[in-house]
Amino acid sequence: MKATPETGKLWRVATARMPTKWGMFQVTGFKRETATSIPGVETALAIVMGDLSQDVAPLRIHSQCFTGEALGSLRCDCGDQLAMAMQAIVDEGRGLVIYEYQEGRGIGLMAKLQAYELQDAGIDTVAANQALGFKADYRDFSLPAAILRDLGVSRVRLLTNNLHKAQALTDAGIEVVARIPCEAAPTSHSLSYLRTKKEKMGHALSLRHRGNTGSFLSSAASDVFAWRGSDHSRTVDVAREI
Repeated sequence: MKATPETGKLWRVATARMPTKWGMFQVTGFKRETATSIPGVETALAIVMGDLSQDVAPLRIHSQCFTGEALGSLRCDCGDQLAMAMQAIVDEGRGLVIYEYQEGRGIGLMAKLQAYELQDAGIDTVAANQALGFKADYRDFSLPAAILRDLGVSRVRLLTNNLHKAQALTDAGIEVVARIPCEAAPTSHSLSYLRTKKEKMGHALSLRHRGNTGSFLSSAASDVFAWRGSDHSRTVDVAREI
């Protein structure tokens, strides 16, 4: 999951105000040509609040999850993570979410449903992908890195449990000053999935059951805001579990 070299010119498609239930954001659409055998484009949204040039802004790189975000599926933690990140940004008054169209860790919605069918038969999310002929994770974080450079952002506090995502940004020249956990409480429907992410994909998860209010502050307020009083020049080890 390392960020790959640039594949084409990055274009800003449009920018518009986006009032949300969390607050007012500015959304910019980006597209870039892909470097595959079949010409195409990849797209993403930068969902921004406040002045990103002041200090080090919180960042969430989020992959599309139609089932979790639109249908409210409890099989995963994706919808909760997006809500936590949006709330954390609003509470701080600035930050951004880069929203990528990489459904099902890059295999697409129909293949994701096929993987769910296999999971219903008793195998885990990684084994299901492999049984369908896919890798566990196809995501490529080079586009978010390019978007950050376009926005003039070179240092971030990354809201993620995925250590590989932090490493991909570092490899692309973006300084990850801190990794902030973005962990939702597991449910009876998501626990097996989250355990597989922890054990097979290296995600930093505690898997602790706790009250999940949909607010990032309910689980990690001290991690988000304690940084303000710390030594801002010190880069933390991105692999360190905070």
